[in-house]
Amino acid sequence: MAEPESLRCSSVRNRGGVQRVEGKLRASVEKGDYYEAHQMYRTLFFRYMSQGKHAEARELMYNGAILFFSYNQQNSAADLSMLVLEVLEKSDTKVEDEILENLAKLFSLMDPNSPERVAFVSRALKWSTGGSGKLGHPKLHQLLAVILWKEQNYSESRYHFLHSSDGEGCAQMLVEYSSSRGYRSEVDMFVAQAVLQFLCLKNKNSASVVFSTYTEKHPSIERGPPFVQPLLNFIWFLLLAVEGGKLTVFTVLCEQYQPSLKRDPMYNEYLDRIGQLFFGVPPKQSPSYGGLLGNLLNSLMGSGEEDDVAEEAHEDSSPIELD
Repeated sequence: MAEPESLRCSSVRNRGGVQRVEGKLRASVEKGDYYEAHQMYRTLFFRYMSQGKHAEARELMYNGAILFFSYNQQNSAADLSMLVLEVLEKSDTKVEDEILENLAKLFSLMDPNSPERVAFVSRALKWSTGGSGKLGHPKLHQLLAVILWKEQNYSESRYHFLHSSDGEGCAQMLVEYSSSRGYRSEVDMFVAQAVLQFLCLKNKNSASVVFSTYTEKHPSIERGPPFVQPLLNFIWFLLLAVEGGKLTVFTVLCEQYQPSLKRDPMYNEYLDRIGQLFFGVPPKQSPSYGGLLGNLLNSLMGSGEEDDVAEEAHEDSSPIELD
């Protein structure tokens, strides 16, 4: 149905008004009147919000933040970025790729060491899943992962890749991470950890993609399967076993590769979880995981997961060190 002429005219007038206001504010910033311009942005934000002009408020704050970032006014830019999130939180704006890309853009421009950046990404992820307590929209996680990868913040990049659906990107990041920061003897451990964590998140597809891509592209891994490294052979067999779903195969596999699995005490803990998810292994008698494993799984899965995960996980969307 065509939009009524009156609504179209109103929309054009509103956009024209926003552009005129933006022109004046830009002129103030260009003259170096940063404080005055910032206060005017805030005044207009509350005016637009009180009038229910959410789209106009969001656009004005986003453009203002980008402008302040271009003049290295980090505090003012971060404040307007938070107001962008406030609009999203207080309106019924749907999650769309363009909005997620805008949020990622603001994140990329923030000082990586600023507390505002941590607060911003936490709120952005929460909004992207409707405040459900889950860990954020996969697309936003993927965008954040790529930004952190470019910053060579590999551990946090990996965290976000785990909550995206980009197994290929995760693998390429891990190849760079392993090649630049890891020991040659640990080349297999980088991908083993990622595969096991993807499986703990019930993401079989990304687990398979990250393994195949990593083993194909890593310069220190000879083409397989079979592989020279026993741990890589274990992961390969494990992925096949997950598809088959036979408990006896899984059990024998874990027993046969214990020497390799003992290289990291977390491997068998992850495999306990994988056994529950894919092979019907009953959970341990303790009501929930504790200690290091509990923190890792809670951070990986967050709260709000369905069925068997729901009672064990707690909300915690902060990036974690998984080395």
